[in-house]
Amino acid sequence: MYKIMFVCHGNICRSPMAEFIMKKLAAENGLSHELYISSAATSTEELGNPVYPPARAELASHGISCQGKYAVQLKKADYNSYDLFVGMDSANIRNMNRIFGSDKDGKIYKLLTFAGRSDDVSDPWYSGDFGKAYSDIDEGCRALLEKLRTDGLV
Repeated sequence: MYKIMFVCHGNICRSPMAEFIMKKLAAENGLSHELYISSAATSTEELGNPVYPPARAELASHGISCQGKYAVQLKKADYNSYDLFVGMDSANIRNMNRIFGSDKDGKIYKLLTFAGRSDDVSDPWYSGDFGKAYSDIDEGCRALLEKLRTDGLV
């Protein structure tokens, strides 16, 4: 089983959107049994809170439920439990490296790099544009799934 953790600042918008988009893609492609997908926050600000209502509504508009998801904290010990950590922006990448102490095994990536882009997933907490965030995350997750297939990991 290949284990992926999506990471953003608070784990109430972008990373849970990525978690549930990727779970849907895995299910649609018969890969649910080959992938373990989760998400976490680099901050402690939203711990225990559910997915932010506009993010939940955006997922629902695409037929995706995130029922039961609550923000959790990324921990140093997670590094040894997952194969891949996918941040939504450059600040998430810096914070993951800080939490883990380093990325000695090269497990940390920014989501849109899988889609051949160097930009960050727009943060809808500030922009209010949950549709744009969904579009970016969906593009990145589709490209990530293709990379996993190409690399023979699923």
